[in-house]
Amino acid sequence: MADLAFSLVSPERELFSGEAAAVTVPGTEGDFQVMAGHAPLMSTLSPGLLQISTNGEAKRFYVRGGFADVTAQGLTILAEIAIPEGELKGDKLGEEKQLAQALQAEENSPEDQLAGHRALAVLSAY
Repeated sequence: MADLAFSLVSPERELFSGEAAAVTVPGTEGDFQVMAGHAPLMSTLSPGLLQISTNGEAKRFYVRGGFADVTAQGLTILAEIAIPEGELKGDKLGEEKQLAQALQAEENSPEDQLAGHRALAVLSAY
């Protein structure tokens, strides 16, 4: 099967641009996997792990906020925050956990509280 053209971009930098066998995306309506030939769709992102499968290898990124756009040409992800799994430690990890805890506050919307809960669940593995 042909590979999927994929690009992962955050405001800070382009984190991935190339071919992927499959990309697993944390969408707000649930995780979904995109492969070559996927039907077009657009989704917002939920905090979680994005996994890129290429040549038998998997690259993972923590993403928070943004959009996934699947077209006939491929998949583009514009993430508010995208952190390579290997960089998710120390101060950066602590900052993300604090932001997730703040989202869980009662004065926030139920959607924000759910996003905070999901982010903490993912981040607690690190």
